[in-house]
Parts: sequence; structure tokens; C-alpha cells
Amino acid sequence: MTSESAADGPVRTAASALKTFWNFILRSFSHSLQVRIVVLTSVAIFGVGTYMSQQIARGLFDTRLDSLSSQTRSILAELRSLAPVDGQAITQDMLSSQLSSIYNRSAGSVYSLTLQPTDPNTSFSTITAGGANEDGEAPQVPITDELREAIGKAPADDKLYQSVSLPDGTGPGLLITQELQIPGAGQFQLYYLGDLSEQQDTLNFVQRSMFVAALVLVGAVAWIVTRLVVTPVRTGAEVARLIADGDLDERMPVHGNDEIAVLGESFNDMADTLQHQIEQMERLSVLQRQFVSDVSHELRTPLTTIRAAADLIYDSRDDLDSVTARSAELLNSQAERFDSLLSDLLEISRYDAGAAALVPKPVDIGAIVTSVIETVSMVAEQMETAIVVHAPSSPVMAEVDRVRITRIVRNLVVNAIEHGESNPVDVYVASNAEAVAVSVRDHGVGMNEEQVEHVFDRFWRADPARKRTLGGSGLGLAISLEDAHLHHGWLQVWGKPSEGSCFRLTIPRRPDQEITSSPLPLPPRDAQIRGSALVAGPLSSDGSVRIQTGSIPIVVETEPEMLDADHDSPAEADSQSASHQETTRTAEPGTADASTDEPGTADVGERSVDIGEADLGEDSVNDSRGGRS
Repeated sequence: MTSESAADGPVRTAASALKTFWNFILRSFSHSLQVRIVVLTSVAIFGVGTYMSQQIARGLFDTRLDSLSSQTRSILAELRSLAPVDGQAITQDMLSSQLSSIYNRSAGSVYSLTLQPTDPNTSFSTITAGGANEDGEAPQVPITDELREAIGKAPADDKLYQSVSLPDGTGPGLLITQELQIPGAGQFQLYYLGDLSEQQDTLNFVQRSMFVAALVLVGAVAWIVTRLVVTPVRTGAEVARLIADGDLDERMPVHGNDEIAVLGESFNDMADTLQHQIEQMERLSVLQRQFVSDVSHELRTPLTTIRAAADLIYDSRDDLDSVTARSAELLNSQAERFDSLLSDLLEISRYDAGAAALVPKPVDIGAIVTSVIETVSMVAEQMETAIVVHAPSSPVMAEVDRVRITRIVRNLVVNAIEHGESNPVDVYVASNAEAVAVSVRDHGVGMNEEQVEHVFDRFWRADPARKRTLGGSGLGLAISLEDAHLHHGWLQVWGKPSEGSCFRLTIPRRPDQEITSSPLPLPPRDAQIRGSALVAGPLSSDGSVRIQTGSIPIVVETEPEMLDADHDSPAEADSQSASHQETTRTAEPGTADASTDEPGTADVGERSVDIGEADLGEDSVNDSRGGRS
């Protein structure tokens, strides 16, 4: 067994090397136009050269065969004319002398002449003239079994021939044979062996010349293709890459008036049009952003005055009649909504202008979540929605911008309350060595594929006719996505109609740290997965495949079981927790501050929720709504 394995080693190595070489050839053939043209040209030249070589060889052979056949006829006629002299019978010496005389006259065109009696009982023996080796002995005639069989079957006057090798191995030969009757001597078989070395030398010269010509032709084709086709194509590909990278002034060089030149001109015309349109769109975009920013700032001052007056009237509504009091409430509500819209527009304009700045500080993400739940507890009570928080008992620390993370979490929670149809909302907090994550899971109307694709678009709503219970500008999720990107994090969403949705925020523990996986699974563990699930958000490396669709990347995750296996549970993922315990906080209708254990979880401690509201300036619950409806 050991020797067989040792013997198989070189074979496997050779097979592997051959496979690697073959794959290299296939890859080069499929990826290089120049290689394809050279290979196809070489195949065509080889085919034509092989055909021409065969035709030349056939012509040389036929010419030599005709010449030797003519000489054979002359020799046969001369041998048949032999007759007894002075009544003496023909002897062995007379035949040998006559055959030698014929050979000497044909020197240079015949290699050897052999006269073999057909009757084994005759007194004559085989006579050979020419073809003697260094010892002076006549070589044996190279008669094959096939030729002997043909001689036995052929009529007596038929001439047969066969290509053979000369006995001394100096080159190819042509053996011609025919039976003849010599008067007074009997029946003999004449073997005429002609030398084809000269014809072979001519054929070799022609083949060498054709090979050199083929090499020159292939080289010329490769050079022409490279100069006229491959180089312009490569230049066009490089120019296209530079244009795609933002260098809109790059153009293809155009030479001549052929098809490649026409292609270059068309490419440059297309690039000019694209550059003009892109620059025009950039100018319009700049003007639009400037207009939004200027209008927002200009409206801020009068709006502040309107808000102050509206607040004053609103505070005095008890002293007004019912109609005026209702008008004061509407005025105050719409003024707040107008203020929220202006705040969102200003924030978006800052992102568009690249002026958004991150102020990271060590923050407990669990504390932010608890603070947000405290802030929206009254809203949840009004919507009859219970909010259940699943978080480790120890702090989940990360260097983040507290204001922006609070805004993201609040947007997600308010969205879940709005669309949860009074079903419980689950908020999960977890972490691993490189990232922290917050997932907000509702069990409401859910989203279809089109809604998942556009959920982060500005001013987009899944159902414009749907009643907006909590208000909103339609910019909340767009701003949240920008906030997540500013932290170099992910904001992703999963949804299915009638099964609810789940938003997952994943941010690095430090701003300079790269995320490779999220501590929380998406789709969520409790989702009923049937087939593939669509997830919207930035590309992740946790088994997802990115497809660019619309304004955001779409991630298709087809193996939810594998995703679950790749992620630790919220309690297990928190490397900061020594006890791996989970704190469950429930905000129920009418009992916003109640804390209960989630069914099926271990007994755990209770985290204090008296943290206070996050400092978000003028933001409020009503102005944190996203574009989902």
C-alpha cells in the first residue's frame, strides 16, 4: 500500500500541474481578445499548412512514382529480351551481369535491383544489384507481409508498389515490383527499390519554410490586433474606469476613420453628454441643498416667533371659548410639526453638505435604550403597546455620539409603535468584541419587498393614505441611516407582510473599528422564514449577498438557520457581562414603569430606568418619525 501511494504521488502532481496549466489556458482564452485571435489564427494556419504540406508531399511522391515506374518498364523490357547466346542456356552469372549493368546505368535514381525466382525448385537464386552495405553484402529487400500477400493475389502482369524505409535507414524509399518471364530462365519477381531521400529533403525544406512563415504571420497578426483592436479597447476600459471614479475629463484618443475610431468618437460623445448632465445635476443639487438650507434658516426666526406666540395662546386656552381653544391646540400642534420638519431639513442639509460631525463619547447603549423607552412610554400607553427590552444586566459600552444614537433608537421605537398594531414591541441590546447592536422588532403589518427596498428613501411612505397617528416628516429613517453611516455602522431592516418587521442598528465599539458581524441576527430568531428574506441596509459580511437596487443596497439572506448559528444570543454575545443575565423591561398600557420577566427567561436583576431624557435639543417624539407608513 505504501509503495502504491508513493507511486501515485508523482502522477497526482503531474495531473494537478496539467489541470492548472489547462485552467490557465482556458482563463487566458476567455479573458483576452488578443489570445483568442492568436490561437484561432494559429489553428487556421496550422490547418492550411497541414493541407498544403500533404498536397506537396503527394505531388512529390506521384512525380517520383511516375519516374520510377517508367524506369521499371524499361528494365522489364530489357530483361525480357535476354536470349541464349550460341545455343548456350542463360546462367546465374549472365543474369547477375545484366542486372549489374542495368543498375550502373541507373545509378542515382535506383537504390537496388533484386531479381527473385518464383519457382523454389529452380537452379537460379536471388540476385541483387546495388545497395551494398559497408561489408559489401547486398541488403535484404524490405518486403512486408502485406506486399507478399498482394503479390500472391495480383495477376502476373500487375505492377505493385509500396512506401518503405531504405535498408540502411538513410531515408524513405519506394519499392516497385512486377513479375516477368525471362526466356530460357523461367519466372522471376523484379523488385525495384527507389530512393526518396531527395524528395523528403524537398518536403522538409518546404515545411520549415511554411513554419517560419506561419510564425511571422502569427506575430504580425498579434501585433496588428494589439495595435488596432486590443490597445484601443484597453484604453477605453481604463478611460471608462477613470470616468466612473469621478475623473469626468478623461477621453479616448481617436486615430483614423475605421470602426475603432468611430467607437472612440461615440464613446467620447457619450462621455461629454454624461459629464454635462452630471455637472448640471450637481449644480442643481447644490442649488437645491442651498435653497433648502437657506429657506430652513430663514424660516427658523419667524417660526420661533410663531412658536412663542402659539405657546402663549396655548397656555391660555382655558380662558378661551371652545372654538378658539381648539384652534389654539391645532396651532400649537402644527407649529411643533413645522418646527420638526425644519429641524429634519436642516439636519439633512448638513449631511448633504458634508458638515455633519461626530462627537463620540463612552456611552452605555442600554442606558440610551432605557431613556428612550421612558420618553415614549406615554405614547406607547396611548397606542396600547407593550415595549419589552431584552438587554444584559451589565453596561454595553461604546464610543458613540449619544445624541445621534438616541435619535436613531427613538425613531425605530416610535416606528414600531406606529406600525405594531398594538402588538408588543421587542427591543434587543447585545454586543460582541467589536460591535454593539440594537434591534427593534414589531409584530404589526410588516413590509413587502418593494417597501423594504425604499424604506430608507427620503419622504417615502409605504402607504400615503395611511393615517399618521404620531405625525412625522418622512425623513426620520433617512436621517437615522445617515447617523449610522457617520458611526461607520449598519442600519438594516427585515420585514414580511403580516409578520412585522425588525430594524437592526449595528455600530462599532470605537469609531475606528471595523465591523465584520453583528451581535444580533437578522432576520430575527422568531421570524417565520419561508424561502429567502430581503434585508435592506449597507453590506454586511455575515453571509449576505449585495444587490444594488434603487437608492440603497439590498441584501439577500437565504440561509436563516446559518445566520442564527453565526450569531450569539443577546445574552451570550455580550462579552462585557459576567453573569450573562438578561434584563427585561416592559412598558405596558397604563403601567409604563412596570418591569416583568419575559416568559421563558431566567430570573434576572432589574436595571434602573431613572436615567432621564436624552439631550436632543428641540427634537421631540413627533419629529422623529421616519418615512414608513
